[in-house]
Amino acid sequence: MSEPAASSGASERATDGPVIEAVAVRPAAELRPFIARYSGYRQVGVPPARHAGLPSPHLTMIFTLDEPLSVVAHPDPAQPGGEYVTLAGGLHSVPALISHNGSQSGIQLAVSPLGARALFGIPAGELAAIDVEADAICGPVANEIQERIRAVTSWPARFAVLDEVLWRQLRTRRLDGEHGVGAEVRFAWQRLLGSGGTIGMSELAAETGWSGRHLRTRFSAEIGLTPKAAARVVRFDRARRLLQRRAASGRFLELAALAAHCGYYDQAHLDAEFRALAGAAPTTWLAREFRNLQASAVAAAEG
Repeated sequence: MSEPAASSGASERATDGPVIEAVAVRPAAELRPFIARYSGYRQVGVPPARHAGLPSPHLTMIFTLDEPLSVVAHPDPAQPGGEYVTLAGGLHSVPALISHNGSQSGIQLAVSPLGARALFGIPAGELAAIDVEADAICGPVANEIQERIRAVTSWPARFAVLDEVLWRQLRTRRLDGEHGVGAEVRFAWQRLLGSGGTIGMSELAAETGWSGRHLRTRFSAEIGLTPKAAARVVRFDRARRLLQRRAASGRFLELAALAAHCGYYDQAHLDAEFRALAGAAPTTWLAREFRNLQASAVAAAEG
């Protein structure tokens, strides 16, 4: 193992009021090609609330600490809501809806779709737009993580458990000869990320060396979205992060300039994409979601 993950984020514990904790860290170096961050959160004694689980370029894994996670609506409307002790969810292009009754706690992992095979032996496409209990994709490892992070009492100790177990999982799959994502799909995914979702699909196919149809088929099966839909999510995620940072720093939002910077036609296009992917226009989303604890922990890590 390399050096412990360095912590960033915020933690607040009131002596005679609500408990509010949010901590975000990067995983151990060996895991960083596959996991962007761990985000720990705990709220106790706060008003009940709902928030949107936004589309992003990462699969979601959540290991709860005290109470189960309540999903009111999944990205796939055919999947009924439910409660999860652990959760694994694939890429999606519409928001989920999460609720809590005044308490919520857990650790959320932002997993690259390229990491699904490396860590769990399945393509990310198998989780496209759905949520399942984490043991459905990683078996007893999910239960081990769950039990061990509940048995310790500090965020660094919980993150250390994740580093240890997931590094062991990665090493075991490598020793077993598990094959990763094919070079062409890996290149296409990294190219989408590198361009901020602005590369044209014809150009992407040409650079990959495949026809557009073959790229769509192979990419969708492996990643869980078509290249065009993935580019849309990557572009939205970049705009959302920049918007959140501007709001957190007290700067003017400058939505027209933000839209141009992120590759949208104009501010109206940005507004329309936020309504489709976040459920609200940018300023409305900020007012409704900015104080969401999990979002705050993630923003701290990304900043």
